[in-house]
Amino acid sequence: METRVLRYFLAVAREENITKAAEQLHITQPTLSRQLAQLEEELGVHLFERGTRRTTLTSEGLLLRRRAEEIIELMDKTERELAEQEELVDGTVSIGWGELESVKFVASMLHAFSEKYPLVRYRLYSANADHLKSQIDRGLLDVGLLLEPADISKYEFVRLGVKERWAAVVLPDDPLVVLESVRPDDLRGRRLIIPFRQNVQSELFNWLGGAYDEKNVVCVSNMSTNAAIMVRAGFGCMLTIEGSLPYTDPSELAIRPLDGLESTSVLAWKREQPFSPAVTKFIEFVKCFPGIEKR
Repeated sequence: METRVLRYFLAVAREENITKAAEQLHITQPTLSRQLAQLEEELGVHLFERGTRRTTLTSEGLLLRRRAEEIIELMDKTERELAEQEELVDGTVSIGWGELESVKFVASMLHAFSEKYPLVRYRLYSANADHLKSQIDRGLLDVGLLLEPADISKYEFVRLGVKERWAAVVLPDDPLVVLESVRPDDLRGRRLIIPFRQNVQSELFNWLGGAYDEKNVVCVSNMSTNAAIMVRAGFGCMLTIEGSLPYTDPSELAIRPLDGLESTSVLAWKREQPFSPAVTKFIEFVKCFPGIEKR
């Protein structure tokens, strides 16, 4: 008994009409009738009561319908599982990211992806957006998590729904600690430690407005963790992404948000770049992941 014939049988049982079932199956009515007659002969029972308008099932036909539905469902499930086995993906996905709040979001994305593709491994690299783009361009990274503003005109990308809040990082006894949020005038005359990237500096200077004084920028750094050491040493107030220091000891450093200053981040990859199956699957997964902004 072939599963193809069982599908024919189920179509007739559903439509209660051989002609309609044949049309649905895209075969001729004589061919379908012949297949059903052969099925009845093989089983040695009558499966149908053939009326002038309807073709209904006998008690034997009802029993076969239940069993046939179970068999077809199991066959379809098996075919799906075998197809998934054929798509087993392994390999390495190289991802670069900075010290951002959105790293947590990407980590949850990687966890979900690894559950679907458990053989895939990951290579993680930390740097600022300018360096990450250089690594992507050279083919050393597949995907980069970039803090905006960043020139992404030559990349494919998705924008994450996570907001990157800017913050001031100071010593616990600093006067800024009592503030709910820090405004530009609160930083007037303060020694500042700021990020290395020039386009990010421009964003901060625009936010500071009249409170900005170039001579007060005493240090630039490409890594918040190192800049935080300078803050602990009493060197100045650091302006950074709030999520860049997730494990800060409040007895050593205090973090206060900058009033009204937020950024966004993107996951970007090289346009029209041939990727490995693992990276291709990851990019497809990323595009559909909840929390990605629709463009």
